Amino acid sequence: MSKTSRTVITMPAKAKKGEVIEIRAIVQHDMETGFRYTEGGKVVPRDIIRTFTCFYNNVEVFKADLYPGIGANPLIIFTTVATESGVLDFKWVGDGDYIANNQSQIVVS
Repeated sequence: MSKTSRTVITMPAKAKKGEVIEIRAIVQHDMETGFRYTEGGKVVPRDIIRTFTCFYNNVEVFKADLYPGIGANPLIIFTTVATESGVLDFKWVGDGDYIANNQSQIVVS
């Protein structure tokens, strides 16, 4: 079963060609490590986001692999160069068929 959650992208809507832009991507996710136990002694199953990828006009510009040590609601901050107007696609993939997507537009002059 696929579950989705709230995502927030913070980035400039406009930039000059060649400008370095900062992108902040956050996803709402509890990130269960798989190392905790319930009161009954059973292992709480691992439920983490495994990868985060950003595509700029269908070209991968950033990718991160995430591990159980990452906290809940991970915030990823990175930069890229504004090359042309278009769409940035953000994708989070995790355990249990978890997928979250978001898109942002940028106008480059």
